[in-house]
Amino acid sequence: MARQFITLFKIKSVEFNRSDLSNSSSARPLKASFLKLGLLIIFSLSIFSVSHAETISFVQAEQHVLNNSYTSQANQALQQAAQLQADALKGLGLPRVDLNVRAYAFHNEVDLPLDGFKKNLESSLSQSINDRINEQNLPSNVADPLKDGIGQTLHSGIGLFPDSSNVILEDQVIRPTVSVLMPLYTGGATRSAKDIAKIEAKRSQLNTQQQQDVQRFELIQAYFNAQLQQQLFASSQFNAQAMQTHYHNALKLEQQGFINKGQRMQFEVAKNNAERALQNADANLRSSLFSLNNLLQSSQITALSTPLFINSVQNQHLNDLLKNYQDQSTLIKKMQMDTQLANANVKAQSAAKKPNLFAFGEYSLDDKQNWIVGVVARYNLFSGIDKNKTVQAAELQRYASELLTERTKQEIENIIYKSYNEVSTAQLSHQLLQKNIQAAQENLRIQQLSFKEDMGTATQVIDAQNTLSGLKSEMALNAYKYVMSLATLLQSHGSIDQFQQYITQSNTDYIR
Repeated sequence: MARQFITLFKIKSVEFNRSDLSNSSSARPLKASFLKLGLLIIFSLSIFSVSHAETISFVQAEQHVLNNSYTSQANQALQQAAQLQADALKGLGLPRVDLNVRAYAFHNEVDLPLDGFKKNLESSLSQSINDRINEQNLPSNVADPLKDGIGQTLHSGIGLFPDSSNVILEDQVIRPTVSVLMPLYTGGATRSAKDIAKIEAKRSQLNTQQQQDVQRFELIQAYFNAQLQQQLFASSQFNAQAMQTHYHNALKLEQQGFINKGQRMQFEVAKNNAERALQNADANLRSSLFSLNNLLQSSQITALSTPLFINSVQNQHLNDLLKNYQDQSTLIKKMQMDTQLANANVKAQSAAKKPNLFAFGEYSLDDKQNWIVGVVARYNLFSGIDKNKTVQAAELQRYASELLTERTKQEIENIIYKSYNEVSTAQLSHQLLQKNIQAAQENLRIQQLSFKEDMGTATQVIDAQNTLSGLKSEMALNAYKYVMSLATLLQSHGSIDQFQQYITQSNTDYIR
């Protein structure tokens, strides 16, 4: 395209140099106008002159965005994280085994009362001694004094012990143990946690698909907007060159006395307006290419190989689109998954109201080998949280999710219906525009001949030229409208990944 533009500019320059006006005073403004137009064309072509310029098709651009964009990489990471989280909870509910090591030191100081101990000791010793004396069969006048004397001696000796004693216990212990805790009944909390993790993993996959569809839509908008701006730039350039030619011819006719200065100035005003429109088209083209390069994380894309297009006939029926979009739309699937999450949350909140039953055991790994096993039943009587209300809140969230899903279906159906009609309208408009362009080309030829024969006015020629250029721009705009309406229709239906199939259909008109 750049070579064609440069070649065209060179041809115009040669035609001007060979004209018989090259030495006349009226040729000076014409030279300046050609120079101004040529510089504008060269400046606009600077966007095509990058040393490492690239040409990219829509299919290549789509593949690049889906594989390398920041959004794609972020969603892939989130999807992997959700799947890993679901895998991590697969073993939830199995016995939990812990290796414990307790290292501790203790100090304990206790005051022990000895009164009772002293009395029991004195009584026991006295009874034992008396029994031994009785076994000797001593006369009572001997045995009784002996018992009294020994009893007094014991009482005096035991009285030497204090009435209380302060005992201090200190030790340092390292005790390894193995403990096992196994839930026997949790009221459904374990199953609910697993279900929520699985649903979130599937929802993450749907979210990735939805983001890919959004990226496809953004790429369609950016890629074909750049194509539209190229077509508008080409149309403005064609119009500017045509107006330059008309102005050139008007100068000749003015010098030959066939038209007056006012008529020639009408062409000059039209030429200036065409140059101004070309400047605006050039700025819009550069902006659209910058946006596309930014989306593709590049700075070297200057040419697009996939043109604007319009399919001649509709490939799908409206009723079929309205019937099966629920099976295709990732948005609807994701919202249905939200309802499943809300339902799993209801079960989890209900499980919090039920008792829990756990089996436990612990075995000491030291030389003492102590162990303990048992069962724990736990039922919360009061925690400050009204569990009935939390269950009601979860049920309302599920109900709201169901209602929002139905409302979203209504909105999608409206978009499908509107987009389908816009696609059909653009197809009909394209057929009419093709006929109008043919008529506008013939009308311009007739007005040029009429003006040369002094049977028409400059205004008629200018209007005919502007009409032809406007129809070419309108055809490009209509094609862009068709492309975006088709993209909106496919995205709402959930089949925007099939967009590139519409580009290569046999019944397709390309806007080049």
